[in-house]
Amino acid sequence: MPYPLVKSVKVLLHVNTSYNFMSTYLITGVAGFIGSRTAEILLEEGHTVVGIDNMSGAPDLKMTQSRLSPLEQFPTFEFQFMDVESESGMQKLLAKCAPDAVLHLAGKAGVRSSMETPQAYMATNAMGTLNLLEAMRATGLKKIVFASTSSLYAGHPVPFDENLPVNSPISPYSASKKAAEMMCHAYHHLYQMDVSILRFFTVYGPKGRPDMAIYKFIKSIVEGTPINLFGDGSQSRDFTFVDDISRGIIAAVGNVGYEVFNLGAGRKPVSLLEVIHHIEMLTGKKAELVFHPFHEADMDVTWSNVAKSQRVLHWEAKYSLEEGLKRTIRWFEDSKSRFESQLSPIQNVHHNLFKRLSIERHAKS
Repeated sequence: MPYPLVKSVKVLLHVNTSYNFMSTYLITGVAGFIGSRTAEILLEEGHTVVGIDNMSGAPDLKMTQSRLSPLEQFPTFEFQFMDVESESGMQKLLAKCAPDAVLHLAGKAGVRSSMETPQAYMATNAMGTLNLLEAMRATGLKKIVFASTSSLYAGHPVPFDENLPVNSPISPYSASKKAAEMMCHAYHHLYQMDVSILRFFTVYGPKGRPDMAIYKFIKSIVEGTPINLFGDGSQSRDFTFVDDISRGIIAAVGNVGYEVFNLGAGRKPVSLLEVIHHIEMLTGKKAELVFHPFHEADMDVTWSNVAKSQRVLHWEAKYSLEEGLKRTIRWFEDSKSRFESQLSPIQNVHHNLFKRLSIERHAKS
């Protein structure tokens, strides 16, 4: 059974040069890479977090356990097994917990995989967001922070500015995020919802998604298996550590009307070959590279202009790439022993359900 919702003491949070007494947050995708870290920071600050997840994006139960277990130590955390595609379920939950802000971090991620199942991406990222907005409208909730993507900037010159016209997405993933952004704008216009759109730039860090480049690079180098590179490795990215992203999300809960913000390191982009070299130096091991043709849905370079986030949110990335890689490698090398720990109570409750859902998803694929 879910933990009872316990109201925490109101905590003063400085956002946008004004003070907001927010204490209860609903986080969608709380079992995810970014959602779990964001929830952990909020709980450490004394806030109440109601987290939902349908576990569809969970790479495996052990990874999910490592993300959720720290949250379960807080009496002000409640987990609900729920899908954002369920409008009625979302409406009931929002009416019950009455959060001060909704941090909508749930969604299907991945540019290449979106080409294989575009319908699923539209269902979760676009329709799921619409269902959440409708539930918010029905319950009178006004503040939403939405996790979008820097993939929308494809084809534009760097560094990317939030005012660029992002009307030509090159993958179903970015198209689904663009649709969700526009729906958020419509609900801001029609129902005066306060919306912070956050475009993330190549997030990495401990407990990251196994399909992300840095996770793959570390795993292959540590385990001595080949790295598959699509292109010549000169593609460069604005790699951003997960803690910086989570603090940017929290900084965006203030009243802004409707605004788009870049969350990225904002420094000179780093090529994939440079990242691999960094990991080689930090691990003392050599990478084996296998090159493949460049993928048509990929971008050559990403680079965030974060001046607006610095000015309005008083936020900027703190972690260097070297420090972020050190922390991620340390986590990876230690993760096997941590993953072997016993399942926590909430995982035991959902263990059989998770296995059943995994079997059903596999049968449908």
